[in-house]
Amino acid sequence: MPPHEGLVHPKEYDWRDSNVELIGTDLDHRVKYQSAATEPAWNNGVIGIESGLYIWRIEDFEVVPWPKEKYGSFHEGDSYIVLLSEKVQSTNSDVDQDQNSREEKEKLVHDIFFWLGSHTSQDEAGTAAYKTVELDEYLHGTAIQHRELQSSPSENFSALFPRLKILRGGVATGFNHVDINEEAPHTDTLLRVFKHPSAAAGRDGVLVHEVEPTWHSLDEEDVFVLDKGDKIFVWQGSKCSPMEKMRAAQVVNDITQAKHVDVEVLAQAEFRSKVFVDYLGGEDLDYSSTTFTCPRPIASTSTSSNPSRPKMLWKLSDASGDLTFTLIKKGSGISKADLDPNDVFLLDAGRGIWVWEGRGASKAEKAMWLRVTQMYVRQHEEAASLSVAKVVQGCEGRFFWTAVGA
Repeated sequence: MPPHEGLVHPKEYDWRDSNVELIGTDLDHRVKYQSAATEPAWNNGVIGIESGLYIWRIEDFEVVPWPKEKYGSFHEGDSYIVLLSEKVQSTNSDVDQDQNSREEKEKLVHDIFFWLGSHTSQDEAGTAAYKTVELDEYLHGTAIQHRELQSSPSENFSALFPRLKILRGGVATGFNHVDINEEAPHTDTLLRVFKHPSAAAGRDGVLVHEVEPTWHSLDEEDVFVLDKGDKIFVWQGSKCSPMEKMRAAQVVNDITQAKHVDVEVLAQAEFRSKVFVDYLGGEDLDYSSTTFTCPRPIASTSTSSNPSRPKMLWKLSDASGDLTFTLIKKGSGISKADLDPNDVFLLDAGRGIWVWEGRGASKAEKAMWLRVTQMYVRQHEEAASLSVAKVVQGCEGRFFWTAVGA
């Protein structure tokens, strides 16, 4: 490897340039299931049998279990697979028109999220995508598959982790993040605590994101936690919210449980809060007249940011003899009745993209859904940052029906 590769300046990763576009088109289902049956991560006597939350990180093309004590913490240089298995009461069909065929029963519903850090490698992203398809095969094709980007996590993903934290570094980078309880030379750590720009008001809508330890990272609307090793400082921006202050207190509590250090909380309006900026290289700033602003590292995917953009439902069908992709309905009138079990549909719900696969869809329609979705994202730039999820008829779950509006 050339000496300049893998060091401290990883390039920003764009999943649209990766090999995930090829996943699910050329591989035979039998081959994928046989591969899944030999994967130790899935074959532990629990996956597909018991409900729960399970996380793995991609390390050197391997699927490695993520320690439970680290659940909710993700490194921007890595790719992860997250499986949520829930037991739900449902009918034997959610969209069949024959109401007499409905039968109440309990079943295990699976949501698989593969999360791509902004600095993950294409190899890691490709492996995460392939292994997600493999895990779905292991679960007999019943799982809902979600593609999550660090820069714009869906509300569904964020809701899984009340203490979601994004850390710098990663398994393959030259600046791996060091846990606070490991014996290693200390480097200053700056954490930004802010409300998820797409989340509704609530305790689960505040994120923690590690940022560059410089005063340029500060923003008056948020709270920042600076860990200097021997002391922790909390800087409360003049426009921060009570929820952000509360979440920062939780962060500090987590740190002080691992090591006993002094903590000082400073409001921006206090004269002494200048010491916080000094530690971040701002000794020469005119603190009283400086306005601190910095774009948040998480983009908003809320429909409220673009109220003129309506929901759209598209159909992928070869019923005419040729494979076509056509707009079926636009606006607020989309419902379950618009979904035909013989076709594949793409729902652009504004906050995310959903692909619904009918039980009677043809092999060609099932094989082409990912390529069509990639094409759609390329042609609709406003959808480029949205999460993408695929669901099979009868295994929709609450996230999908909420997106439909049913």
